[in-house]
Amino acid sequence: MLEDLTLLRALAIIVDVSLVAFVIYKLIMVIRGTRAVQLVKGITVILAVWFLSGYLGLNTLQWIMQQAVTYGLLAIIIIFQPELRRALEQLGRGRFFQSTSSADDQEVRHSIEHIITAAKYMGKRRIGALMSIERDTGMTDYIETGTPMHAELTSELLINIFIPNAPLHDGAVIIKGNEIMAAGCYLPLSENPFISKELGTRHRAALGVSEVTDSITIAVSEETGGISITKNGEMHRNLEEDGIRSMLERELLSRQETNGSSRWQWGGRKNG
Repeated sequence: MLEDLTLLRALAIIVDVSLVAFVIYKLIMVIRGTRAVQLVKGITVILAVWFLSGYLGLNTLQWIMQQAVTYGLLAIIIIFQPELRRALEQLGRGRFFQSTSSADDQEVRHSIEHIITAAKYMGKRRIGALMSIERDTGMTDYIETGTPMHAELTSELLINIFIPNAPLHDGAVIIKGNEIMAAGCYLPLSENPFISKELGTRHRAALGVSEVTDSITIAVSEETGGISITKNGEMHRNLEEDGIRSMLERELLSRQETNGSSRWQWGGRKNG
């Protein structure tokens, strides 16, 4: 009898820990799709400093960190309000327990070709365009500012979106895998004071979103037809087809090794 109770208790503990781990994993997946991941890193640093200060006997620092943790719960609720709302919405729709999957390399190659075809077409005809590709940190906050589409990515659809005077041409298209998530999205403008004055709002938005996310953004100039790519706060301007394909494949394909490459700074000399 005692052995049966012990076994049941052990099974209950295993189920309990597994459920908690699963919920935490799902919450991480929800946060991962937003900029909140940076806030989580900041909270982790605060907690680490709190424990270290107690271990090292730094009483004043420990008291400050303790106050930050004590009153931080309310701040966390306010800061993470969009993420908490999104998690509750997904729970209500039954999507919280669905598994997430990423596009394979074949799908990514397919998407890259469609993006290049659309960018070349619009560049030759001086059609301004802004296409941002979501990677690890996600762009859910920006997707919600536009019109949801959830449509299969094709060059024809991209071109039709950015045709002048079309309903959704004024804004950015956000792409995830082989799917156009939304169009007409608003992206943050870069506040870098050293940006070339010849860059317009479209390029400033492309650079701005690359400063706060790890997305890859393609901008087509309406004035010159030049195609630029931004990533990690840098702009690579006036790229040819081979350069665009090489950069997108290097950044987006999981199987391809990351090689060092020359960086064409947005503040540097233009390349034809």
